[in-house]
Amino acid sequence: MKIGIIRERKSPPDFRVPLTPAQCESLLIKYPQLKIVVESYPKRCFTDQEYEKHHIPVVNHLTDCDVILGVKEVPVDALIENKTYVFFSHTIKKQEHNRKLLQAILKKNIRLIDYECLKYPNDGRIIGFGRYAGIVGAYNAFRGWGIRTQTFLLKPAHECFDRKELENELKKVKLSPIKILLTGAGKVGNGAKEILNVLDIREVPWQDYINQLYQEPVYTQVEFPVYNRRKDGTEFSETDFFNHPELFESDFAKFLPHTDLYIAGHFWSPQSPRFFTREELASPSCKIQLIADISCDIDGPIPSTIRASTIAEPFYGYHPQTGQEKAAFDKDSITVMAVDNLPCELPRDASEDFGNTLSKNILPLLIDGDKDQIIEKATIAENGQLTRYFAYLQDYVDGK
Repeated sequence: MKIGIIRERKSPPDFRVPLTPAQCESLLIKYPQLKIVVESYPKRCFTDQEYEKHHIPVVNHLTDCDVILGVKEVPVDALIENKTYVFFSHTIKKQEHNRKLLQAILKKNIRLIDYECLKYPNDGRIIGFGRYAGIVGAYNAFRGWGIRTQTFLLKPAHECFDRKELENELKKVKLSPIKILLTGAGKVGNGAKEILNVLDIREVPWQDYINQLYQEPVYTQVEFPVYNRRKDGTEFSETDFFNHPELFESDFAKFLPHTDLYIAGHFWSPQSPRFFTREELASPSCKIQLIADISCDIDGPIPSTIRASTIAEPFYGYHPQTGQEKAAFDKDSITVMAVDNLPCELPRDASEDFGNTLSKNILPLLIDGDKDQIIEKATIAENGQLTRYFAYLQDYVDGK
């Protein structure tokens, strides 16, 4: 098998890679029959020279490769027919902007494996950039807090060479006795928690968080059973919540009078209750000054997330009384951070974390065999047709 690492071509540019130079070299040692090449790309977070230093050839085309690995969607005109591609296609939810991509994949007889669909037998996702979305999102939250309170100044995450430099920046953080709420305990939420722990902020139970005063900064981490409740007042059931979300309502408002900084790292389904309303956010009892919405669901559970922000301009203001956007650090507004491509700010570390999982848990399935059908169930297209697992996309492909 010959694997090619593609040059990322989507705009704006993405500097991440699916495998680092060192990971490629380790795979070649483990699998002597394997070949890996890298398509030349001057903007990649690992340079061509770094790959060559690890004995990975840098080439100008991947036409002789069997499997082509990327990160983001591949433009239609760059697709090579009759190949196996592995990347985030963003087609499984029938995203309109990628309809032509899936049509071209079928026309060019491409086998498409989507990272997002690679799941363990128990249905948990195997791979993603969620951890580093959480890490960078939490860092941005404190960067914004420092600017808003004029107490410290952190450099932007994307100006840090790696995580080591980013954590060194955190030594500048000076906090008064504030309360920090973190929602989510998956890869994103726990990635954010890593930054809170680097700052040595004390974690407290959510019951104490809303009932006690502290003389130091504290945080609490909560999941959906804490901020949702049954409408009929009976006991919360996770099974019922997932199967019948209409039976539930939000119980999030209890946190609003006690939270200064809110870091949102949860998963949310549009069928689930919204966390709080615009009116609740505008209430005089609401203390929130900054919301770092790592999940970034536009028109979703958090009404202040009215648009995604960018790496270059990560903050904007939300005026709770009018619902309008204001200057990022307007005193009468809530500062919002809603960057939707956070891992791109630390591309080397995010790529290394991603590549570790790819090389240990996924590529062996392509090379040695896939007894649990993990690859098969993540294959969207093959032999010019949608696979049975993704047959529901046919009307999307047909333009209906």
